[in-house]
Amino acid sequence: MNDTSTTAAAGRPLRLGTRRSQLAMAQSGMVADAVREITGRPVELVEITTYGDVSREALAQIGGTGVFVSALRDALLAGEIDFAVHSLKDLPTTQPDDLTLAAIPLREDPRDVLVARDGLTFETLPEGARIGTGSPRRMAQLNAWAHALGRRIETVPIRGNIDTRIGFVAKGELDAVVLAAAGLNRIGRIGEATQFLEPDTVLPAPGQGALAIECASTNAPLAAALAELDDPHTRAAVTAERSLLAALEAGCSAPVGALADLQASGQVVTEMRLRGVVGTTDGKTLVQLSTTGPVPASEEDALALGRELAAEMLAKGAAGLMGERAH
Repeated sequence: MNDTSTTAAAGRPLRLGTRRSQLAMAQSGMVADAVREITGRPVELVEITTYGDVSREALAQIGGTGVFVSALRDALLAGEIDFAVHSLKDLPTTQPDDLTLAAIPLREDPRDVLVARDGLTFETLPEGARIGTGSPRRMAQLNAWAHALGRRIETVPIRGNIDTRIGFVAKGELDAVVLAAAGLNRIGRIGEATQFLEPDTVLPAPGQGALAIECASTNAPLAAALAELDDPHTRAAVTAERSLLAALEAGCSAPVGALADLQASGQVVTEMRLRGVVGTTDGKTLVQLSTTGPVPASEEDALALGRELAAEMLAKGAAGLMGERAH
């Protein structure tokens, strides 16, 4: 391990902190390649085990947001790594002052997908089908969709990496699982999805499909270099989604979905639509609203869009659906 006093040395490899999972390593590898190109410096991956990786408890039980992030952030602040890559949906909505979100690259597909046995889709699953997901957000919307079709499903809480989750279907323990399209895309397994779940039916988690590249606020030269990977439209969209989540005071244990997408007229992006949903996990009560406004010209505009929609959702009864607040 290099001495931290050599941090400024141009020749020293930049240390990129990553979780150990196959997906995290794939995501970090892509970012490492891009950073090598920008800086002309070697980048080495430093694997870090987080509490969320070793705990077998349900995410809602161990505190939800932040459990995959805090060990990486501790390593950043200790100078053990120079920058870190996170799945944006894992980041708590409040950003610590001593760390900067240097870049949010172009977003992958934000949708959820179904991986079902025998090539089935949600509509063709048998009555009482067992569908695995550890996400209360997915449970709420899948159950609501089943109710709308006059059907009954059973949502089964699961944890584990992509292999483990798909394995439940392959072994016949579950009829289907729901995963993020972005993760399957990044590890080259999207072909195993039997159906893309459109946002009109299942809204993704705020920030789903986007990555966050973080470094210490004191490292201005690195932050400036990493900023070249930033995609302004992605940043505006996820900022609005996360602002909605924060304003609903929702932790990971609350079933909140949100998606901001850009509306284009021809080649010109003119507006941003933000959709939000919150509901009970049984799917019997959902508050689902959307708002459309000009494309945010600043971070404050994007934050305001999220807060405004959250206020409308709270006025429509969202507060009573939040279940346990994450503290």
